Amino acid sequence: TSMDSDGTQAGYDLDLTRSIAETVEIPVIASGGAGNCHHIYEAVTEGKAEAALLASLLHFGQLSVGEIKTYLAKSQIPVRQQ
Repeated sequence: TSMDSDGTQAGYDLDLTRSIAETVEIPVIASGGAGNCHHIYEAVTEGKAEAALLASLLHFGQLSVGEIKTYLAKSQIPVRQQ
């Protein structure tokens, strides 16, 4: 979790996420900063995360799981079916 980005909804710390993902041999989950679907896309493409945590977007009803999956699928990101 990027504590500097957590709760901001301004996007993940992509440099931090990518640095960790390129260093470790286990899946990395981006955490802290999701504010829209494009941020999630960036986390798994530019940030090289295997997954993304996005609590506020769902807790406050800003987006649904279906909306997020549809956006990612249209952006050529593999998602689990509902």
